[in-house]
Amino acid sequence: MQEVYITYKSSAFMKKPANSDVAYDYIRKCILSGEYAQGQPLLESVLAEKIGVSRTPVREALRQLEAEGLVTIRGRLGAAVKSMAIREFREMCEVRQSLESSAAGLAALHHSEADLETIRHALESMAKLTEKIAAGDQEQHALLAEVIREDIRFHVAILSAARNNLMKQEVLRLHLIKRIVSGITTGSPASIFPEWTRLRPGPGEKAKRDARRFESLASHKVIYEAIAKGDAAAAKSAMEQHIQEIIELSLLAMARADSAPSTNDPNDDDLKYMG
Repeated sequence: MQEVYITYKSSAFMKKPANSDVAYDYIRKCILSGEYAQGQPLLESVLAEKIGVSRTPVREALRQLEAEGLVTIRGRLGAAVKSMAIREFREMCEVRQSLESSAAGLAALHHSEADLETIRHALESMAKLTEKIAAGDQEQHALLAEVIREDIRFHVAILSAARNNLMKQEVLRLHLIKRIVSGITTGSPASIFPEWTRLRPGPGEKAKRDARRFESLASHKVIYEAIAKGDAAAAKSAMEQHIQEIIELSLLAMARADSAPSTNDPNDDDLKYMG
């Protein structure tokens, strides 16, 4: 989920941010943008010099990021951007699946008309964008990025409609960790996959990607309809199935990355937005 929609820290009551807040914002932004990749060491002295603060606020910021799951601190080895083995990644995704599925069920019971309108608007926007992408000869970066943004709005609107802030914040936290360890950062497909700028999928490949996007759109529609009907069981089941597909694609992408780390070429599974 993109940075604009996910925040955990507020300085609303602070007239001037403390040095630890400045360090926190800087490091967090670098991690979520992909500038600092998973597993990359985060040296206090280097960060302090870059940010223009002492090492103490950097250390405080790293501890807070560790609490959020974005950074790992290991004794003498120091801090590093979070990384995961496939097994741990799968377990984290399963926790998210359980929480987000439950949230969909709660959304069916507690949503307001405004909630439903927000969810519906995101779904309709996704449908229009998917049609535009399918109608074109090439996949346009801007349209793909818009689909991702609307997908984010769809899921966040459901979490909000569930009326359970603890559940919402935990799902968003897990999603951020997932983005980091799976290599999905903010920005356009070109920034996520550097090789995208020189690649042009053939007609057959594009047709397969278009079909995947329509399948994803259909699963979103099933979730929306169950919520709109107030059917908690159906909404929970539909979201569970949707997230299961995301988990399988994510694990496949990670396995491919482990077996062929030298390639950045996008494929069908990579280009499907993974929740």
